Amino acid sequence: MKIMQARLKDAIGIAKVQVDTWKTTYGGLVPESYLQAMTYESRERKWKEILKKGTVYIAKNELDEIVGFSCGGEERSGNYPDYHGELYAIYILKEYQRSGLGKSLVKPVISDLINRGIFSMVVIVLEKNPSKSFYESLHGKKIDTLTTEIAGKPLQESVYGWKDINQLL
Repeated sequence: MKIMQARLKDAIGIAKVQVDTWKTTYGGLVPESYLQAMTYESRERKWKEILKKGTVYIAKNELDEIVGFSCGGEERSGNYPDYHGELYAIYILKEYQRSGLGKSLVKPVISDLINRGIFSMVVIVLEKNPSKSFYESLHGKKIDTLTTEIAGKPLQESVYGWKDINQLL
């Protein structure tokens, strides 16, 4: 598996991973209408905008296909003064999960944060996301519970935090 920084041309591959992962992970949790409305094209446009402003890392398999991605930066809400960074997203196609790829995708985000002088981090994950155990395996401490709404359905989110992200490298 190759981990590298994404380029603008990777937006469609990232979009496919995001849409496919949402459908396999959040089916039954998120309203079906929301999942059905997610398209590769709409997500590709969004990822092109993100790639112009920020850094995204991708994982490619032996066929040079994007099978996962991650991105992060400064903590966005301002609600966690002890945490200055945030893992915004990490998505891996179902067939590549539980292989160590998640840790490989988190590491470059952590390195970026540390290079920017940021040594703590949060991540926000749906409470019923079956992959939330990944953050627990990285010794993330649950620091908050939030309520969000997706397509009119209220959903609980867990906020995990790390006060010293050096431990994740």
